[in-house]
Amino acid sequence: MGHVKYHLLAILVTLLVAGSFISSKKLAGVINPFSLTLLRFLIASLVLLPIVLLKSKYRHGIVSAFPRSLIMSLFFSIFFICMFEALKTTTALNTGTLYTLVPLLTAICSIFAFKEKITKKMLLVYFIGSCGTCWVIFGGDIEALLAFSLNWGDALFLAGCISMVFFSISLKLLYRGDELLVIVFCTLLCGAGWMLLALLILDQPLNWGLLDVDLWLHMGYLSIFTTLASTFIIQKTTLVLGPVKVMAYIYLSPAFVAFIMLFIEGKSIDYIIFPGMFLSLIATMVLQLQDRHKAIH
Repeated sequence: MGHVKYHLLAILVTLLVAGSFISSKKLAGVINPFSLTLLRFLIASLVLLPIVLLKSKYRHGIVSAFPRSLIMSLFFSIFFICMFEALKTTTALNTGTLYTLVPLLTAICSIFAFKEKITKKMLLVYFIGSCGTCWVIFGGDIEALLAFSLNWGDALFLAGCISMVFFSISLKLLYRGDELLVIVFCTLLCGAGWMLLALLILDQPLNWGLLDVDLWLHMGYLSIFTTLASTFIIQKTTLVLGPVKVMAYIYLSPAFVAFIMLFIEGKSIDYIIFPGMFLSLIATMVLQLQDRHKAIH
């Protein structure tokens, strides 16, 4: 029961990330993805800055955490760049489908990083989870599923998904008992540094003035909730539960998107997708019960 709160936090971050697909779609194509990601990280870093500066233990922790955060933030940044850029040429439907590969990819990488094993039963569970999410995304339309094809945007987003897997794995490998708040701050600050470097090398403009009030609200949501809060929660839950368990909740993401669209945009949920939601829920629960990864205390 001691880990129940961390499972609830993992569910919360899945909900927050589900909402980010909607906001990211609104922002994609308005200005370049490096500038968008830089702004996203800067806002989140500035919110944390006063808290970090107020306590000496946080300030002193920056020196040791910074080099490792450079590596973690690179993977983190690549995911967001790929997402913004991919949404210019592909749909939320396709990205939502590809995102369900993250739990399986995380499990495969954990074999090499943490000596974990994937049984045939577990592979079946991952397959069921993917089927459930695809059912939700395609609304139970088999013809639409069979017509699914990858374009350049899809391939780019797939690369971003792989980068997110590496972020989760690197967090577990590089953690040295640092203050979590310091790790989050350094990750965001280093991410902003990577984006600034990319802008300078590629000679891309910021163009933040192109964002209207509505788009600034979407950026605020992405910065505070799906960057700052989500990064903190992901790092905390990954250290306690392990990357496999945390990433398994991704199977619930399409269902969360459907409910968010219901409450925000009034789009009704078709009853045909409920079997898919049920399959995704079952797969997620089984993965939580089957994974025996030892937690860090």
